[in-house]
Amino acid sequence: MSSAKAAAVPSESQALVIDGNATSRSILVAQLRDYGIGRVVQCSRVQDARARLEHTVFDYVLCEQYFQETGQSGQTLLDDLRRAQMLPFSTVFFMVTAEASYAAVAEAAESALDGYLLKPFTPLALFERLSLARLRKNHLKPIFDAIGEEDFEGAAKLCVERFEARQPYWLYAARIGSELLLRLGRHTEARTLFEAVIDARALPWAKLGVARAQMEAGQAPRAVNTLQGIIGEDASFADAYDVLGRAQVEMGQFEEALGTYRTAAQLTPDSIVRLQKLGMMAHYLGERETATKMLARAAVLGLDSKLFDYQSVVLLAFNHFDAADRKGLERCMADFARIRERHPGSERLLRFESVVRTLQLILQRQFAQAVAGVRAMAAEALSPDFDFEAACNLIGLLAVLTQTSIDLPEAPGWVDALGMRYSNTRSLCELLANAGSLCPAYAEAVRACLPRVNRAAEEAIAHSLGGDPGGAVRQLLVHADATLNTKLLDLAQQVLTRYAARLDPAPVAACEAEIETLRQRCGHAPPRAMLGQGTERKPGELVLRTGRAPAVRPTPPATATAIDTGPGAAAAATAEAVDMLRLRPA
Repeated sequence: MSSAKAAAVPSESQALVIDGNATSRSILVAQLRDYGIGRVVQCSRVQDARARLEHTVFDYVLCEQYFQETGQSGQTLLDDLRRAQMLPFSTVFFMVTAEASYAAVAEAAESALDGYLLKPFTPLALFERLSLARLRKNHLKPIFDAIGEEDFEGAAKLCVERFEARQPYWLYAARIGSELLLRLGRHTEARTLFEAVIDARALPWAKLGVARAQMEAGQAPRAVNTLQGIIGEDASFADAYDVLGRAQVEMGQFEEALGTYRTAAQLTPDSIVRLQKLGMMAHYLGERETATKMLARAAVLGLDSKLFDYQSVVLLAFNHFDAADRKGLERCMADFARIRERHPGSERLLRFESVVRTLQLILQRQFAQAVAGVRAMAAEALSPDFDFEAACNLIGLLAVLTQTSIDLPEAPGWVDALGMRYSNTRSLCELLANAGSLCPAYAEAVRACLPRVNRAAEEAIAHSLGGDPGGAVRQLLVHADATLNTKLLDLAQQVLTRYAARLDPAPVAACEAEIETLRQRCGHAPPRAMLGQGTERKPGELVLRTGRAPAVRPTPPATATAIDTGPGAAAAATAEAVDMLRLRPA
């Protein structure tokens, strides 16, 4: 190899080789060192590679496509890595394989893979491919640098300029730019850019981007139509099923979502995220066997991974309890003991552990201690950080207790309070009700909460349309104070903002202060139904990894609040109310 070639690679560069075959691995390591890379790390298993990539940024990653002994796939590893923001733009990722079908190459291209290396290859071929990949990274460096500094506006502008001028790597820049525009909330511009890419070269990720832009703009039914078209063209496009499942959950079509997630998991059987989605959906629909199988496999594959959502262990514990599986519950407790060692200060994990411990106590018929645990959880139910996930778990526990000899007179009141707090949409209400499906009375009590929330909203709007917007705001704030329901609070903010010019400044200021105080008490409620915390990469997304820790996704602004109403509500409202509140018929 020439000295010029060696000089082109900084000696501090790092590479990771992932290959189950020791001979292939050693050959690749030697070739990379000849290329000039100073440090080369080896892994023989996917799990070990995932752990390495969670803690170290590598300049180059070379991964075997198929691991014969375990049946795992390098493609699924790549897909999961980008979901968890573990691959920055600067990393060159190559798949190494003895054969590559057109479908496999196309799938990898959608994963922002830098290329395939078909065995056997010469050192010179390897060096040329790596150098070309690095050249692309260098061309796009100004964009990457802007993203690293979280200057998303500047990065988006650079991407659009490169796309419009058809400068080198304009297509890749368009993909990055469209993700930036989505992040900035400029959904129409993002969709326009995705469509421009489709016009230039009909790529599946651009079509999927149109569906994602429709989802972000609150147009889930349109997104479903777009996604069904994509799947009709390519039934093996796993990311399309992910987005379709998300849309179906948001629309409350849980049975359809279960089928969609099942297909996605079949396409990528070792994807931790997809196994968890399927397991969670199966749990909420009462398919215990499927839920147990999928959640247990996800835990085996990735309990120590950043991709793993620990709520999966809680739902797994509920299913072990239902099967009277004492050893299964013991394993869940042991898992949380390990997890808590790594995250000793996490209140979320403490709450999870308490749920599993209480299930264990009930199964052991230690009812007094179990009741004490439930009451301790219920005492926190009105705290700002007691989120929707915690509400589902508590209602699940209360439903379990009804199957024993224990009668908690306070339980119906707790169920009602949680239902009123989190019944913001039909799908959220149904998830909460399904969490308590072991007790039909609790499930129906939760379902009765959404009409009450909507009725409070409609009565307030009637005041506003009758010429008393101040009264409408006060009425909504009374309900929000009693229920901690963020939809009612957001609606109060909307009415106040819309009519502020007509009201006296002093009452407006007082209402704004009260809204801010209530917002602190209400904490965060999901605007849309989702499974898990939803912190992983959205399906189809090209992750925008910055120089800092990933920010929590912002809650959509109050203007995006949608109210699920009864069939006659839309007819009773004026056009002004429909425009302001985006009322949707049930």
